[in-house]
Amino acid sequence: MLYQEKFFYLCHVPLSAEGPKDVEIIQKAAESNEFSQLFEKYEQLRSHAFNEDGLYSVIRADDIYVLIRNTTPEEARAQAFEEARSGLVTNLEHRVMQNKDKNAVEILRNVHNVELGV
Repeated sequence: MLYQEKFFYLCHVPLSAEGPKDVEIIQKAAESNEFSQLFEKYEQLRSHAFNEDGLYSVIRADDIYVLIRNTTPEEARAQAFEEARSGLVTNLEHRVMQNKDKNAVEILRNVHNVELGV
């Protein structure tokens, strides 16, 4: 068994992300005592997507933020993109249904292989 040290990464996934290369690592916590500060920043960045009842709604998010525990920045980006993918699709579908957003239609079609009858 090979030991690999894992770190916490706070990642930003824009709605237009096409893959892990588009994921930005905002901050990394290497020590356990740094995690509380990292988590606080994560909550602050997501705060605009909470409704009046304090529930997070991915359709209210302008960007997706993901907290990942992994070994390398590259693996963290890949994991963040995969974890955010369903939220990205949901958010984009909502933009299409509510606002007829043509940019969202193109991202869904070309990046996520989702066709909407709009």
